[in-house]
Amino acid sequence: MDPAESVTDRPAPRFDEAGDATRRTWLANERTWLAWVRTGLTCTAVALGVGKVVPDLAKAGHRWPYTVLGVGYAALGALLVLYGFQRRNEVDAAIQTGRYVSPHPRAVAAFAAVATLLGAGSVVLLIFS
Repeated sequence: MDPAESVTDRPAPRFDEAGDATRRTWLANERTWLAWVRTGLTCTAVALGVGKVVPDLAKAGHRWPYTVLGVGYAALGALLVLYGFQRRNEVDAAIQTGRYVSPHPRAVAAFAAVATLLGAGSVVLLIFS
C-alpha cells in the first residue's frame, strides 16, 4: 500500500475473509440480544420509578395503583430479557444452518399490547393523581 494512500481511500470489503457475511450476522445477533437486555433493564428501572419514587413525590394517598403498574413494568422487563435470550438462540441456530427465522408475531404483538397498556396506565395515573 502506498503510504500516501489512506485507509479510507480503499473500498470497504463487502464480505469477510471467508467470503460471506456470517461473522457480521453473528455480531449483529449479539448486539440485538444486548438491546433486548437493555430494554428489559429499562423496564425494571421504570418499574422502580413508577412503583416507589413517583408515589412519594406525588404524595399519593393510594399507593396500590403505582405498585400494580410497577409490577407490570417489572414483569414486562423480565419477559423481554427471557424472550431476547430465546430469540438469540433461535437466530444462532438459523445462522448455523443458513436460514432465516422471523420473530414470533404473537410475542411481538403481546409486548406491544402490554407496553401500550402500561403506558396508558401511566398517563392515567399522572393525570388523575
